[in-house]
Amino acid sequence: MRGRLIYNPMAGRFPSQPLVERAAKILRANGWDVELLRTQGGPDLTKLAKRAARDHLDAVFIAGGDGSIHRAVAGLLGSDTSLAVLPSGTANVWAQELGLPTLSWTNWIALEQSVKRILNGHIHVMDVGICQDVPFLLWSGAGFDAFVVHHLEPRTRWQKQFPATQYAANVAWFARNWSGMDLNIRVDGENMEGTFILALVTNIHLYAGGMAEISPSAVLDDGRMDLWLFSGDSMLETLQHLFDLASGKHIDSEKTTQISCQEIRIQSKSDLYLQLDGEPVPPSNDIQITIEPLALKVMVPDNLPKPLFMRNPL
Repeated sequence: MRGRLIYNPMAGRFPSQPLVERAAKILRANGWDVELLRTQGGPDLTKLAKRAARDHLDAVFIAGGDGSIHRAVAGLLGSDTSLAVLPSGTANVWAQELGLPTLSWTNWIALEQSVKRILNGHIHVMDVGICQDVPFLLWSGAGFDAFVVHHLEPRTRWQKQFPATQYAANVAWFARNWSGMDLNIRVDGENMEGTFILALVTNIHLYAGGMAEISPSAVLDDGRMDLWLFSGDSMLETLQHLFDLASGKHIDSEKTTQISCQEIRIQSKSDLYLQLDGEPVPPSNDIQITIEPLALKVMVPDNLPKPLFMRNPL
């Protein structure tokens, strides 16, 4: 088995190079011919992932967080090279979705544990979203969550030390100035319009750094994603939606709409803040989202926290 382990030494809350090297040793001890590559992230990470796919490697192991994974997906989409995560980022929501241990002050061997669990797992093929021609693995959000992301990123390593506390404080602070968006939305050929705090397309269960479970019944290989619309135009409604999300009450809220879909177009008279996988991307007043079914191979451990796939592993 041939692979590459790609890491960004500046990503996440902790210096990761010595820990990544230990993870590479475990891979080699289990029969992997693995090359360790350092990256500065961004487009360079996508290029490295694309090169690995072009070289027909079996897998790319990404030591990083959701932003690093987002960049890698763009290079691996549609290839036979699998994506595996060794969670060393800030929130690590994809790793949380898979039930992998994440690097923390109390667990310095998380990358080694993750390698062992992944090697004892399986390879699945999952759907990927495409927003403005850019692939995303987790979510595409227009509105309040993207507004927060645009004002928070990039963060220093010190700012990443308390991600949940910092995120919650900033969300509450930014909510005071947020008003709704007047949107025209076309979902699988059906038109709708309204004023919304947030329009979110999600491919997974978790959201908001893993602090909320937004789509409890999400399936990663059914060719569909969930569009969530949170209606409103005031600070109080924004805060109420945040509370409902944290407590799981958004599912039954009269001001929340969930639609399982394949194609979405969101239009507005003014540019909308936009985020993909928690990364800020250029605003737009015309957002188009489609689903690329079964477009990415992923290595996942056994004993997932929840059933994520309806198809058998490869």
